[in-house]
Amino acid sequence: MADRVRLNRAGMRELLRSDGVRHELTRRMDGVESAAKASAPVDSGAYRDSIHVEQDTTDRAVVRVVADADHALVVESKTGNLARALDAAG
Repeated sequence: MADRVRLNRAGMRELLRSDGVRHELTRRMDGVESAAKASAPVDSGAYRDSIHVEQDTTDRAVVRVVADADHALVVESKTGNLARALDAAG
């Protein structure tokens, strides 16, 4: 039995930036986006329509669901819609 595990840093960096990881994150965030839009409070529809998936790369693949309407922070602070969508999507 091994006493110690040594990760291959270059291999981990490659894995975290891989298309496979990005694809899996995108698949999961698409579910969060759908849940957030389905449960979004609707007055004018601007908040709901501003919910979308964004992709980025830092030292790893990054995929996030954002709402960028001018009043999105107010809606999120009052309802927690994006946080609840994340929980609902599993």
